[in-house]
Amino acid sequence: VQLQASGGGLVQAGDSLRLSCAASGGAVSNYVVGWFRQASGNDREFVAAIRVGGGASYADSAKGRSTISRDGAKNTVYLVINNLKPDDTAAYTCAADYWAHPIDKPRAYESWGQGTQVTVSS
Repeated sequence: VQLQASGGGLVQAGDSLRLSCAASGGAVSNYVVGWFRQASGNDREFVAAIRVGGGASYADSAKGRSTISRDGAKNTVYLVINNLKPDDTAAYTCAADYWAHPIDKPRAYESWGQGTQVTVSS
C-alpha cells in the first residue's frame, strides 16, 4: 500500500488541524494505520493509530484532544488535533501494516508516507 499524508500547515496555538492519509494500492480498512511525528532533533514518536476493527490508540500527549478516524469510501485515514500547542510542531506522517505490533513503535510498520509539516506558533 502507498500512503500520502497531507493537511499540515502553519497555525496558531489553540487552533485545530485535520491531517489526511490517503492510501492507494490497498484498502486502508485492511491495515493498522498509525500517525507518527518527528520534531527537529528528536526521534520519531507515536501519536495515534486505528486498528482494522476500528479501535484506536493514542499517545498520552494526544489523548483528549485528538481523534483518528477512517473513511473506507475515500480510502483515507484522518487525524484531527484540537487545541494545538507549540510542542506539537513536527513533521507528521502516516504508516500502515497488517499487524503493527507493538502498535506504537515505528518498527512495527512496513509502509510509510511522506511527512506533512505542522508548525504551531505561540
